Amino acid sequence: MGGSHGATDLSYDETIARLISDGYLKSDRVIKAMRAIRREDFVPLQMRPYAWGDHPLPIGCNQTISAPHMYAIMLENANVLAGERVLEIGTGSGYGAALLSFLVGKAGKVYSLEVVHSLAESARRNIAKAGLEASVIESDGRQGYAAGAPYDKILVTAASESIPPALIKQLKTGGKMLIPVGMHFQELLLVEKTADDVMIKTLLPVVFVPLVGHSER
Repeated sequence: MGGSHGATDLSYDETIARLISDGYLKSDRVIKAMRAIRREDFVPLQMRPYAWGDHPLPIGCNQTISAPHMYAIMLENANVLAGERVLEIGTGSGYGAALLSFLVGKAGKVYSLEVVHSLAESARRNIAKAGLEASVIESDGRQGYAAGAPYDKILVTAASESIPPALIKQLKTGGKMLIPVGMHFQELLLVEKTADDVMIKTLLPVVFVPLVGHSER
């Protein structure tokens, strides 16, 4: 996502408290995850003073780390449970994968796809430093990751023109996917797969960086 940053950012505790009071953070499990995983550990050194402001920040390679409220929205709607198998499209800094790893616990598994080599490398280091585990794979996110399928949850953190069929196929029956769909501006969609259908609910308008493949880097 895009956005600006300034020197009058809220503190870590103030931002979490505001996300709770504004209704973005609701469940104890997601609140605990966001308290435990420090966002400043997943941004470039020069961005750390702004890490807990509620806005996106640049992380290099024309990519950003989304605002804290967007992580709250995605995680609350995904309802990621302990022991689940989760696919994230767009690792970026590794912050989202770390939050997911915390939520699924030791019994679960997180796969995260990142097309930019340098971001994948730094994400692996960031996740390891946080004491968490996630498999960061350098791959075109539009194709998903069939080797780890099927998934209980899929979270896409970059904008797609449409819902990639491969991701629908890799989602378990009863599973949920969150994906921003659109060009310059998107709608965040909640996709739920049933035994014989796919249910799609529009949650809210959003602005994410585009989902790109190897040929578009």
